[in-house]
Amino acid sequence: MNKKLIFYSFIFIIIFSTLIFQARGQKGNISTNINTLTEQEIKEGWKLLFDGKTLDGWEMRREGSWRIENGTISRVKGGYLWTKERYGDFILDCEFKISPKCNSGIFLRTYDTNDPVQTGFEMQVSDSFGKKNIGTHDCGSLYDCLTPRVNATKPAGEWNNVVLICKDNLITIVLNNQLIINMDLNNWTESNKNPDGTKNKFKTALKDFAREGQIGFQDHGSPVWYRSIKIKEL
Repeated sequence: MNKKLIFYSFIFIIIFSTLIFQARGQKGNISTNINTLTEQEIKEGWKLLFDGKTLDGWEMRREGSWRIENGTISRVKGGYLWTKERYGDFILDCEFKISPKCNSGIFLRTYDTNDPVQTGFEMQVSDSFGKKNIGTHDCGSLYDCLTPRVNATKPAGEWNNVVLICKDNLITIVLNNQLIINMDLNNWTESNKNPDGTKNKFKTALKDFAREGQIGFQDHGSPVWYRSIKIKEL
């Protein structure tokens, strides 16, 4: 490994270790105070994206495709749910619960919500608990791009906590207190191809993706629930 690569790898580790520490603080565990912020979080610049009562700040492509159910955002029928605001560099902290055989996803920096699959990144949300050999379509993966380091998913019916950090070309994901993704978009230099030579579905090299966009929850035909959704812009 050359000196330049060693240097950048060191900087990468330092930046993300700091961000993860800031993000987790008292996070990483399932909420005791659901859909609320502590005084400390407010001082640190965190904002709630969902208060457990309304979908203010969100938009649906199909009216009635998502609903509020016992303080959660719950999938009803076909359609994505998007933040009205666009975000670039941020820490997103939320909880999700899956149903058996669930297939959903958390979309990040989606430039065009009419074409989310080709203009945004998706962290897969699925029923992968107990699976030994995981891949780029299992829970916690950057869909079709990068496999989680470990399978940290909880069983269907239990709440999972996920912290997603986007900082320019760097994306990190912590699922249930375990670091599962460290991604440098600049390593994805070709369309339809991952750095390890495997194929992906993206017609544009990921390094050229927009670094600002909407955050969204995907409907893929399965019951899924989200709550305690909060964000801190960096």
